[in-house]
Amino acid sequence: MGSADYQQVRDNLRQAYDGAADSRDRQGKEPWKLAERAAFLRCLQQANCKRLLEIGAGTGQDSLFFASHGLDVVATDLSAAMVARCREKGLDARVMDFSQVDFPAESFDAVHAMNCLLHVPDAELPAVLASVARVLRPGGLFFLGVYGGNWQEGSDESDDHVPARFFSSRTDEQITQFASACFDILDFHIAQADTQYRFQSLTLRRRG
Repeated sequence: MGSADYQQVRDNLRQAYDGAADSRDRQGKEPWKLAERAAFLRCLQQANCKRLLEIGAGTGQDSLFFASHGLDVVATDLSAAMVARCREKGLDARVMDFSQVDFPAESFDAVHAMNCLLHVPDAELPAVLASVARVLRPGGLFFLGVYGGNWQEGSDESDDHVPARFFSSRTDEQITQFASACFDILDFHIAQADTQYRFQSLTLRRRG
């Protein structure tokens, strides 16, 4: 893996995901991902959360799920092609870079980010997490899910997307340290620990 500047990372991600929108819209979800999503929904219902922002929403499958359970959902993604798929599903969807979450402060009760912030370099992650915290009301909930386990950062030349995407994989200690700068950690656990895709699942709460 080699390093890349963040603007180039974002440009490559936009192009890669624009080209993958059709295939990703046809993909189903693994049972463990459905379980993670359902668990967060239960947290939202228990906390009486009403308005949810999804960043890195892709084709909107998760946003549609939350909307179908009565939440007021806004879906955002860097890729215009992905956002178009969201809008086809009837979602309020906007092209937006998760490094610049452009909503008024405290606009949402919850934020959902499934496998998108692994595309953010370590140097940029604190600012991204602070941006998420800014749009959450005090006490608002944030689901942060990423693949990780060992630290490595850069573009993966074996990636099946074109151009190859940038990834940042973090140790458990690193991801919890990043998260705890802005949030209280309500839950941290590992899903898929026995496979090469070790998934770090964090349910966080904005302080204040």
